[in-house]
Amino acid sequence: MEKDVRQHTISVLVENKFGALARIAGLFSGRGYNIESLTVNHTHDPNLSRMTIVTKGDDDVLEQIGKQLNKLVDVVEVTELDSSDYLELELAIIKVHTTAVTRVAIVQLVELFNGNIPNVNKDELCIAISGSPQKIEHFLTLMSDFKIIEIARTGSTAVSRISGSTWKSRK
Repeated sequence: MEKDVRQHTISVLVENKFGALARIAGLFSGRGYNIESLTVNHTHDPNLSRMTIVTKGDDDVLEQIGKQLNKLVDVVEVTELDSSDYLELELAIIKVHTTAVTRVAIVQLVELFNGNIPNVNKDELCIAISGSPQKIEHFLTLMSDFKIIEIARTGSTAVSRISGSTWKSRK
């Protein structure tokens, strides 16, 4: 029977301690799991940070990741966020070459996607757009008709809308 490999978003609450990120990244690489996206920042508690990790695998792989994360001393809580109960956003900054002909079309596209243009130069625009990773991908597909100079993406960051599927930590 073929395993159902799909994308998983995992929220990890960790203590703000030196090397916590390296230990978690090492766990993934040491076991052959790929990190598709990783964001980390402090929370309302200065002693804690939240990591949002996007990875791919079947349910068995996801279960192993949860168990292994909970063994790490700096990990406070591990939560799988599934598509029905979390808000996931990403920020993309796109620098695009413009001409007198393309500028109006690009600005209209940015407005359609509720983006903004924080920087304007003679021959280029810098566009900032935020939303779901799918929205960002759709915007980039439409922007591919223009000459993109550079793209920077934050990766997904997510928060549970309701209580999620939490793997209990041993703490």
